[in-house]
Amino acid sequence: MSTKIPQDKLASQLSAVGYVPDRNLVIALWMMEKLSRPLLLEGEAGVGKTEVAKALALAHNTKLIRLQCYEGLDQNSALYEWNYQRQLLAIKSREGNDASLIEEQIFSEKYLLERPLLAALRQETAPVLLIDEVDRADEEFEAFLLELLSDFQVSIPELGTIVAKTIPRVVLTSNGTRELSDALRRRCLYHYVDLPDIDREARIIISKLPYIDAALALQIANMVSMLRKEDLKRIPGVAETLDWAATLAGLDIKHLRDEPELIYETLICLIKTTEDRSRITREVSDRLLGLVA
Repeated sequence: MSTKIPQDKLASQLSAVGYVPDRNLVIALWMMEKLSRPLLLEGEAGVGKTEVAKALALAHNTKLIRLQCYEGLDQNSALYEWNYQRQLLAIKSREGNDASLIEEQIFSEKYLLERPLLAALRQETAPVLLIDEVDRADEEFEAFLLELLSDFQVSIPELGTIVAKTIPRVVLTSNGTRELSDALRRRCLYHYVDLPDIDREARIIISKLPYIDAALALQIANMVSMLRKEDLKRIPGVAETLDWAATLAGLDIKHLRDEPELIYETLICLIKTTEDRSRITREVSDRLLGLVA
């Protein structure tokens, strides 16, 4: 007798908060929960990697803590800092007092500034920790991150070791701007997030814009799918699809072929570069609509 992964509950929870997952993603999220392992989501920009973490936090009714990575990100910016301005004011106000006593007072919780990683370790209820675009940070920060995610504890010299109160659900995202280390990949579960197929994108549109007609949602998803197959510099993501769908619904369009001029004019929701705008002419738009051969 075959054993099935009990994923239906999680899929239902995600759907209830407006996220339409595919089966492989649900399995990856279920395994992340069971193994208490970080999940690395890789894929092109705009496919909805960040939305996975947001939906997971909503599904579990817990806090989402986001660390946005960037070039030059260091431990202090990600973990903790001391409020130096308040410390200086405190020192000034205590001039003449015992120096050791002043030091003990100013290096206390009162003057500690939590950054995302420390905040995630100190939550009473397990949060979702989103480490967004980890590929933008440098390799040194990646190595530090790996150590933190292995032990879920951090040492603050002035306060001692802080151990996680609860193990956060960790989601890392990468757009593939640089190759991540083998060590990080070994530590994480992995899922590649691709653009949705037509049916799933139509369901995403209906989920996010419940007032939209189902037939129109399917037409929009089909049109976007064909547009992505054109020679574009920047392929539109799901967020752009939703913007376009909201625009068309607001214009009370029932069928794309009925308003070819409006369809072409509103493609600015999907086309975001001058080069792509020059490629997608009115003739191309009409061809995608099926109005010309």
